[in-house]
Amino acid sequence: QLQLAESGGGLVQPGGSLRLSCAASGFTPGDVMGYYAFSWFRQAPGKEREGVSCISKNGLYVYYDEPVKGRFTIIRDDDQNTVYLELTRLKPEDTGVYYCAASPRHNINCVIYSDGMDDWGKGTLVTVSS
Repeated sequence: QLQLAESGGGLVQPGGSLRLSCAASGFTPGDVMGYYAFSWFRQAPGKEREGVSCISKNGLYVYYDEPVKGRFTIIRDDDQNTVYLELTRLKPEDTGVYYCAASPRHNINCVIYSDGMDDWGKGTLVTVSS
């Protein structure tokens, strides 16, 4: 089971930017970062958790949910065992706890539904407010 640790959240004004990081550790012998697809989810206050973006095992397939398309970018750096989510042109409705998740089950694509993920981080809080 992977350990995932998110960081990079904080308070930012509308229109601002943040870069979230998800550091993966706990690989068993023979297991590597490239065996996993990664996804980012978020949960706004009083709302259900929703999928935001994902990236496939080889990084060739990425997906963005419509509200963040064109503003967020997901990147993976397997040498650093880290996945990033770059947030730009932030809006107050982007406020929430952002979670990183991983799964070895998706070989070509990636998914942004919770049941499709196996390992989860504890989240990092993003607050967009003036």
